[in-house]
Amino acid sequence: MATESGAIIIRPFSPEFTAKVVDLIVPIQRQEFGFSITAADQPDLFEIPEFYQKKSGNFWIALAGEEVVGTISLVDLGHQQAALRKMFVHKTVRGNGTAKRLLDTLLQWARVEHLQEIYLGTTDRFLAAHRFYEKNGFEEITPAELPETFLYMPVDTKFYRYVIR
Repeated sequence: MATESGAIIIRPFSPEFTAKVVDLIVPIQRQEFGFSITAADQPDLFEIPEFYQKKSGNFWIALAGEEVVGTISLVDLGHQQAALRKMFVHKTVRGNGTAKRLLDTLLQWARVEHLQEIYLGTTDRFLAAHRFYEKNGFEEITPAELPETFLYMPVDTKFYRYVIR
């Protein structure tokens, strides 16, 4: 299921893009937001099919030519719930609709998979992300409202829920 608009194509991840996914995500985490995290700290990035692309989960990439310029994923939490993870968009394509297209692809998939709720955790540093999620129907919740199976990340301080209608 690839979707195309302009020069950017949204498609499910395949292993030949592993290095390009890592090359997108880690610099955003480290250089833009100052987190002391490495690729080695994120073994899921090297096991995307096994970690994300199972049950009702998936992992999508945004491609500009052969370059990965965006990512988003969904982890199946059971009980018709999932977690949105690894949403990153390269600064050169922010504001052009790539993030919205990634999110719309994920939400379309979630509906097809009959999921009812999507949860996410983010850091208080990602202010633009907060606005993006809220504008797109996510509601801030407390950690106590998260499902027991939610995967906590050490940097997460804000949490959201999206109810699929």
